[in-house]
Amino acid sequence: KMSERTIEIAPRIGGRSVRTGKMAEAVMPHDHRQVLARWHKAGTKEVERAIAAALDARLGWSRMPWQHRAAIFLKAADLLAGPYRMKLNAATMLGQSKTAHQAEIDAACELIDFFRFNAFYMTELYRQQPSSSPGCWNYLEHRPLEGFVFAVTPFNFTSIAGNLPTSPALLGNTVVWKPASSAVYSAHFLMELLEEAGLPPGVINMVPGSGAEVGDPALASPHLAGIHFTGSTGVFQ
Repeated sequence: KMSERTIEIAPRIGGRSVRTGKMAEAVMPHDHRQVLARWHKAGTKEVERAIAAALDARLGWSRMPWQHRAAIFLKAADLLAGPYRMKLNAATMLGQSKTAHQAEIDAACELIDFFRFNAFYMTELYRQQPSSSPGCWNYLEHRPLEGFVFAVTPFNFTSIAGNLPTSPALLGNTVVWKPASSAVYSAHFLMELLEEAGLPPGVINMVPGSGAEVGDPALASPHLAGIHFTGSTGVFQ
């Protein structure tokens, strides 16, 4: 069914679709004539809007109890193990030319593991506390970064595309996410999954587009607090 229709994809900023009119096509790598989606490219204006949305969401999200943040991503894992499994597998097969086996171990199994293991490791991280001597209580309180995290994800693994924006978000950060231009199709369904799991608007803002048009304004922002990146050295530079 997914291969038979062409969908429209737009940047997702503050929980809303933002149509720019600057269009690109997501095609099947194994059949370039088959257009899976027409997507709106983000530019400087959309990146600035995404940064503002991330900063607006930051206070409420960072103050949410960590158990509640974990619950959202554990719900995402359950949705991916259930009703979203075939949808995200199909998107990965069609948009990134993976076989059924490759898609299953990537888009389903590995990403489900990321969501569940990250929540477990967060509890391990928070459990590590300094020693307290008699008469005093020493404790360490983890806070998110001051600003937004810029997540830049590669085309070849849907699981990495899902992990890089969500792992800093789990720890209370808000994120501007630039997926690879050749993997916008599966990224669209990842955002759909996260929103259905209960992720509040503005916590993760998806801004697909060219590296320079998205990366330059993100890197120039005084609010940039961190970069989460997987890819080649050339792309990073």
